[in-house]
Amino acid sequence: MNTITSICVLDWRYGSRELRRLLSPQNIIDTYIRVEKALVKALAKTGIIPSKCYYEIDKCGNVSAEEVYELEKSTGHDIASLTILLASKCGKCGKYIHLGATSYDIVDTAWALILREALRIIEDKLKRVIRELIELAEKHRNTLMPGRTHGQHALPITLGFKFANYVYELSRSLERLCELKKRLIKGKISGAVGTMAAWGKHGLDVESETLRILGLSPHSITTQVAPRDGYAELASIIAILGSQLDRLALEVRELSRPEIGELYEAVERIGSSTMPHKRNPVVAERISGLAKTLRGLVVSAIENIVLMHERDLTNSSLERILIPHILLVIDQALEDTLFMLENLGVNAKAMKRNLSLTKGLILSEAVMVKLVEKGLPRHEAHSIVLKLARRSEEEGKEFKEILLSDEVVAKYLSREEVEEALNPLNYLGSCDRLISRAIDYAEEVLRRC
Repeated sequence: MNTITSICVLDWRYGSRELRRLLSPQNIIDTYIRVEKALVKALAKTGIIPSKCYYEIDKCGNVSAEEVYELEKSTGHDIASLTILLASKCGKCGKYIHLGATSYDIVDTAWALILREALRIIEDKLKRVIRELIELAEKHRNTLMPGRTHGQHALPITLGFKFANYVYELSRSLERLCELKKRLIKGKISGAVGTMAAWGKHGLDVESETLRILGLSPHSITTQVAPRDGYAELASIIAILGSQLDRLALEVRELSRPEIGELYEAVERIGSSTMPHKRNPVVAERISGLAKTLRGLVVSAIENIVLMHERDLTNSSLERILIPHILLVIDQALEDTLFMLENLGVNAKAMKRNLSLTKGLILSEAVMVKLVEKGLPRHEAHSIVLKLARRSEEEGKEFKEILLSDEVVAKYLSREEVEEALNPLNYLGSCDRLISRAIDYAEEVLRRC
């Protein structure tokens, strides 16, 4: 059995293997090399270096992350260390590696490539979450339950309506991720302060050819680094997504309370080390905990926009922590959300029972509307129904009984009309059509993204 020695839990506990591999030191170095080689090809294509280097550069040996970071101990610079190692392994063309480039031509362009793939992974998982919620919304279109505001019973809804709200919200995050890419996934090949001076009149051609090879479009203009607002936008969008997942997880946590018992994580596991009976919503709680981490990282990402003049080095150390963490944390949160939804227990009997907890008071608005329809001014109807609702609570009687015994109500509503108003099936409004509209919106986003 391997001993776990890593300090950071993202190395072994959270995040998928696929994303961890993408963000591994070796893959980052390999992606740096990919950019360096594309640049050499562009220099050869534009006539700045011998044309044979266009093909010769592909024959270079590999460089390991261990080699780079060992050499960095003496050079104090990771990209400089990489270029020294590549130069030693690339024959006569090795002397042209990194010609005219600055470190962040390589770093920013490499991260554009890594982020393109990382966002594909995240988007695919988000799409699966949305589709799972669509399925639940359809399945529970007509599953009646109490709607709650301020933690109190408000009006009847269906569980499908509740799920459809999450379908809509998460589809908006998918849209944001799609729109983000046109600003974030761009290459930066422009030299020391962004002027392309080292390449003379060929600067734009070098940029164009390098990025063509890599399948990227360029930033319109940069300093020594690409604008850091892209990373801030990424962190903000992912934190919004994490918070939406947190809201869904909190829903499951709240509704799994024994006194509510409407939803629960239907997984057999040890809930407590000492209380055998407990069924703790631990996956939902982990989603909420991870979301707190994401929200905390947004401030750092926004602070990261502020660099001196054409750049300073304050962004470097922060981004080594920030980018992998936001990606791996949201990756785990999405994995957990999928697991939670796929193993979600629904107790429709508890929902029906809870609808009756307030003895009909959950339909007080329906009664008020009926009275207004019969000619009573709204404010008067509200005052009368409020008084009768409080009486129902104080006397512990069914709201129907209180309503039928009231002289004012009796003047306006028959027994049949009172009973009709107190039937939750009659007071769902456009619930079904709204579910369909939310699903249609999500389907359109899923097609487009």
